[in-house]
Amino acid sequence: MKNSWLNYSQTLLEKVSFDRKLLLKEFKKALKNLNAIEKKELFYWAKSKFGISFLELNQFSQAC
Repeated sequence: MKNSWLNYSQTLLEKVSFDRKLLLKEFKKALKNLNAIEKKELFYWAKSKFGISFLELNQFSQAC
């Protein structure tokens, strides 16, 4: 199934979006299972869906 990890990650992130800290934690975990193209898609999707900036996502994913 194409993009199955990407779809799974998006579904999971939608479910935890009530807590920004948890959302960022799960975002970081999702990056481990995605290839470079899917990571970029997830960044764009998260920005449009949750208004999370690329800078915030990058800083969090590198800090943890």
